[in-house]
Amino acid sequence: MDKDLLNKEIHNRYRGLLRVSEPLAQKDEMRSIREAFHYAMDACDGKKTSSGEPCIFHALAIARIVAEEIGLGSTSIISALLYNIVEVANSTREELEKRFGVQVLLILEGLSKISELDTDKTFYQAENFRKLLLNLASDVRVILIKLAERLNDLRNLDKLKRKEQLQIASETYYLYAPLAHRLGLYNIKTDLEDLSMKYIEKDTYNTISNKLKESTSTRNKLIREFSLPLKEKLNKQGFDIEIKGRTKSIHSIWMKMKKQNVEFEEVYDIFAIRIVIASKPEREKADCWQVYSLVTDLYQPNPQRLRDWIAIPKSNGYESLHTTVVGPGGRWVEVQIRTSRMNEIAEKGYAAHWKYKEQGWSKGLDDWLSKMSEILKTQETEQIDFIDHVKLNLYSDEIFVFTPKGDLKQLPAGSTVLDFAFDIHSDIGSACISGKVNNKNVPIRHILQNGDQVEIITAKSQKPKTDWLNFVVTSKAKTKIKQALNEEKFKAAEAGKEILKRRFRNWKIQFSDDNIKKLLTFYKLKTSQDLYSLIANEKIDLPALKEVLSQRDDKRDVKPVSTEKKNGIQTTIPKYDDYLVIENKVKNLDYKLAKCCNPIFGDEIFGFVTISDGIKIHRVNCPNAPQLLSKYGYRVINTKWIPAQGTKSFETTIKVSGIDDIGMVSRLSDVISREMRVNIRNISVNSNEGLFEGTIKVFVMDTAHLDVLLHKIMRVKGVLKASRYDEPGAK
Repeated sequence: MDKDLLNKEIHNRYRGLLRVSEPLAQKDEMRSIREAFHYAMDACDGKKTSSGEPCIFHALAIARIVAEEIGLGSTSIISALLYNIVEVANSTREELEKRFGVQVLLILEGLSKISELDTDKTFYQAENFRKLLLNLASDVRVILIKLAERLNDLRNLDKLKRKEQLQIASETYYLYAPLAHRLGLYNIKTDLEDLSMKYIEKDTYNTISNKLKESTSTRNKLIREFSLPLKEKLNKQGFDIEIKGRTKSIHSIWMKMKKQNVEFEEVYDIFAIRIVIASKPEREKADCWQVYSLVTDLYQPNPQRLRDWIAIPKSNGYESLHTTVVGPGGRWVEVQIRTSRMNEIAEKGYAAHWKYKEQGWSKGLDDWLSKMSEILKTQETEQIDFIDHVKLNLYSDEIFVFTPKGDLKQLPAGSTVLDFAFDIHSDIGSACISGKVNNKNVPIRHILQNGDQVEIITAKSQKPKTDWLNFVVTSKAKTKIKQALNEEKFKAAEAGKEILKRRFRNWKIQFSDDNIKKLLTFYKLKTSQDLYSLIANEKIDLPALKEVLSQRDDKRDVKPVSTEKKNGIQTTIPKYDDYLVIENKVKNLDYKLAKCCNPIFGDEIFGFVTISDGIKIHRVNCPNAPQLLSKYGYRVINTKWIPAQGTKSFETTIKVSGIDDIGMVSRLSDVISREMRVNIRNISVNSNEGLFEGTIKVFVMDTAHLDVLLHKIMRVKGVLKASRYDEPGAK
């Protein structure tokens, strides 16, 4: 782009920013925004970002998202313009404070702390996220600007290499989208999820996107048929309303398809009707329920699908009435009823809350921030666990339960009596032996339901136990239990270490790192503390240790080799070097195909360096991929297939369902083994009420071979569905 065109484009984007900023800023604030832009222009001076985008484009894009899509004011817009620019300009704190004010300076310093992180460090993502939340606790605008930057990055992700695309998209999906959800930023959260999916699940994203485009006219017709009589009825009653038809996001449709195990055409609630009422503050609840009554007079409701988020809003401030009714043509239609204020808060979250602060909106979010602060202050031994704990609190449905005195407590769905005890106080949780729910005695693992009244029963002799971690769900409970267990383990480890030292002296064996390492390897333990604890708890026979240390090292290198062939196809995989190219190949590490997703030739893949099991090859759309790419990006290595000599085969699992009939297994076997000449490793079929569902493990050559096989299986009489299947819980 030549200089004149570049300047013209900058000017157009700048005018666009001013246009969306004017409703949010006073005249003097607009002058400050203009000054920040000119300051940023001088600092950029032709510089570009790592993706090749002009630096000023990046700044303007983030500022516009902050203003237009999040609805923040001049302080945040100025901070967004100057973010990533102040370092280039070498500005002093005094100069920035003098020109733009102390609030802008503090926000820029918060953003700078996050940017200073060394992205090559181990546990980078965990540390990054911890710092994000620390800044959230002090000034939420820091995280809102960071979310705006992440959204802009995703919108320009096609300019980066595939590995960077996967890491950024996975980190966004795993961490940033849940955070946007918790802050009530519905539109931002939806965009982050959809754009992440576009790169993580490319084929599925494109398929759903195309089907949505193809069904647009039919969907619009249904929305019109549903809305017109409803609008007429509501207007007659004197309501000032706006009715919108909203198509579900690609990601939410995909999640429904997976959860319900259905195809796109079988997702019945692809769109929802939203009724927004212009209502006075004192009339909000009454108006929403009156509109609900009029809607259900016109359309038959499903009583099981009523959700009241007005009486008790979600912790992110979300308020709305949701119901599902039978619309034209007998189709189920989701209806959302809310006021203009509720709608603004639903779409712009925390930013809109500021506007209504005087009305006491903030308690739910303040409670959440205090919980986050408590987690942040807790010293975690495993930083990766920290991410999981925080994410658990970010993305969770909620239940509301009561103390014996009638105080309301908000917990994630699935919380137990023990979670409730730890929520009251960590000491009460540690001493909890049982509970009373609605005056009935229940065990500590009893799962609570909405509206339960809970009383905790404690005993001084009670101590936290390892199995508690298997059923608690709140991050506070998990953290406190682990802390207590670690303290006990540390005491036991110290005792075990002394026992081992004495035995070594008796045996005249040196107490050295090499000998300890040999024992750890033999018993497959991660740390010396694990070894010492087992010794203290008498889980390891001490004389056996002497025998282990007296053995000579056996360093034979066993390679996986197979010559077995069936139907002319090799059914086990020899050396991975034959068909895989792995970047920066690490010596003395085996390469294995991950069992969780069973990649086959033709899949888009990546390598992941494990701690004790060599390099695992995963599919990019593996169920575990977002977590691995986000939490351990530094352990991901580029991997690709290469044509191999001879015919190789790969194990994969097919899920089949259909009408149960005599000879169904035989017909499936004939098509797979005889017609397609594909080896079957295992068939497992269950039938229930005339239908069957099962899995078939087979060996195929590549993705094209699998597609043909699925097509053939679908043509078998009685088969309703056949698809590739990922083993749940496998690694």
